[in-house]
Amino acid sequence: MVVSSHAQQALGQRPRVQSPVINSDYSVTFNFFSPSAQQVSVTGDFDGIRHRTLPMTKQENGVWTVTTGPLDPELYSYSLTVDGQRFIDPANSYVNRDISTLSNIFIVSKGADDKGHLYQVNNVPHGTLSRVWYDSPTLGQQRRMTVYLPAAYDGKRRFPVLYLLHGHGGDETAWGDLGRTSQIMDNLIAEGRCEPMIVVMPNGNPTCNAAPGWWHEGMYTPDGNAFRERGAKATMEESFMDIVNYIDDHFLTIKKRSGRAVTGLSMGGGHTFGISRLYPETFDYYGLQSAAARFQRGDAQFDEQMAKLFASKPKLYWIAIGKDDFLMRMNSDLRQYLDSKGYRYEYYENDGGHIWRNWRIYLTMFAQKLFKE
Repeated sequence: MVVSSHAQQALGQRPRVQSPVINSDYSVTFNFFSPSAQQVSVTGDFDGIRHRTLPMTKQENGVWTVTTGPLDPELYSYSLTVDGQRFIDPANSYVNRDISTLSNIFIVSKGADDKGHLYQVNNVPHGTLSRVWYDSPTLGQQRRMTVYLPAAYDGKRRFPVLYLLHGHGGDETAWGDLGRTSQIMDNLIAEGRCEPMIVVMPNGNPTCNAAPGWWHEGMYTPDGNAFRERGAKATMEESFMDIVNYIDDHFLTIKKRSGRAVTGLSMGGGHTFGISRLYPETFDYYGLQSAAARFQRGDAQFDEQMAKLFASKPKLYWIAIGKDDFLMRMNSDLRQYLDSKGYRYEYYENDGGHIWRNWRIYLTMFAQKLFKE
């Protein structure tokens, strides 16, 4: 796969620049035209390193270039630094936003059984991704969420629902854009690796109605803390059934516990942790991904909630986290608590830290565990 922009065509002898170029050995070459620049580098999550910087070398034609070593199958993000200033690669039109930071992306894939293949758009039946506004009586707001309907959704049969929650600084676009949810689900379903399901990606910020630029506050600068000083009428967890009720009323869902799952990353993992305790018989599957799972030992209410949850026998309570994640201690404490009570759960630990690369893996794994009788 080669990711490129329209050729950078200009007057005179300006060269045609293509970037990035994925080579036959799966190394990747970056090119940038700037005869007047003094120093250029590319920074990306290459080789599993979140911010690896590679200096670029200037050629006689004014093109700066650098080639990585062979890369593993994955979705990668990067940016350029030109004389100390960060830039998006002008030759690559594929860009993601993470809070307020824009980065270019590209995908490396070596075959149909790797992560790169799973994250790219393949020639399979495609689901529908929609932005949906709903009323939240608990929060007193019109709010926006993203809803994925599988290709098999025909308005006749009912489908189970996965509620997929973002982290701090994210919004209802995060899992679709950064998490590649529709591509992952399309490919898993087409390959028979998971059940067809509806996926609901709400906005988890109770003081924000929607992603930046998509509600009445206009084009403010997102920073992950927008409008928190206003407070909210309720928490995300307390208002969560507004979302479930809307989805059940407007889509053909399986309106029972066995047809509902909820998972989230970081802050969304913390929301999942809270939702599991507030509504212990509403969902059958819970997934905590790098979760901000805060609790206090000796809290009688917490103990009572957890006892009620596990007495209800959920089909899955799943915890996943990277070895280098800064929330590892919090998750270890939770596991020790669950072990001390004899509560059954599944645990997955892999390399890496608090990064989208891991959360895409966790979504892929969790989706394959759901709704199988």
